[in-house]
Amino acid sequence: MTTYFKFQPARLASIVVLLIITSCLFQQVVAQTSARPFIPLWENGAPGFESKRNEPESAKDYWVKNIHNPSLQVFTPPAGKANGTAVVVCPGGGFRLLVYNAEGIQPAEYLAKLGITVFVLKYRLPREEGSPYSLDKHPREDALRAIRQVRSRAQEYGIDPARVGMLGFSAGGEVVASVAYVSGKGEPNAKDPIDRLDGRPDFQMLVYPGPLGIPETVPADAPPAFLLAANDDPCCGVTTASLLIKYREAKRPVEAHLYTKGDHGFNMGDRSPLQSIKSWPQRMADWLGDNGYLK
Repeated sequence: MTTYFKFQPARLASIVVLLIITSCLFQQVVAQTSARPFIPLWENGAPGFESKRNEPESAKDYWVKNIHNPSLQVFTPPAGKANGTAVVVCPGGGFRLLVYNAEGIQPAEYLAKLGITVFVLKYRLPREEGSPYSLDKHPREDALRAIRQVRSRAQEYGIDPARVGMLGFSAGGEVVASVAYVSGKGEPNAKDPIDRLDGRPDFQMLVYPGPLGIPETVPADAPPAFLLAANDDPCCGVTTASLLIKYREAKRPVEAHLYTKGDHGFNMGDRSPLQSIKSWPQRMADWLGDNGYLK
């Protein structure tokens, strides 16, 4: 029995259009991935955990976890807009996961539009179930190495190594605090030249930061700080207010915004019904500009 198929030009045209759209979308994904490369903090894996470097991460919806090969994802400014400032972004997530989209990618894209070269840090998670990492050691190791990696690539990305800051949300703010108030000087005789560099940030921006790592007294050389939280945040409003007082006592540069409402975890503010929270990133941009980081 012979079956004949009727030629349908309209259907063929639809298939061709679909193939073209699919191809374009694929090319966009490839281009985006190549424009936002990942830099492992250590070429052979984290010290003492090299055997875990190839274990795959877990990612779903808004989060990433199971991080055993800590890394930096690079977001470069539009052509001709780079100003020499770099920021390492540390997403929150309670050290159980990383809120990678809303507190990593989204702030990175925002800062890149201001001319800043941004590096989103995937740090190890000590509170994740079954984690082999220590809360008081490994996130700090990752943060120090992240700043040193950025400074080691200053020429590659057109960065001023004296204008490398950090932005931390919630637990990410605790990661920033772990390196902001103590010396980050490298080891002059380290085998790896990256480890000879300073791992302390030149400035910091903390958004509803957690209490870990906040010193009893802010040192006289503490990096300038931008602080922001909601007063009704049961976790971190107090941290922000107390850190402001400590900065004032130390006579160090600081700006703080404590909003009446907002609770915790409002990310970049776009999903909040509150106008003050929706517009908070502009306060950060104003601070960066007023302090010369956007020149």
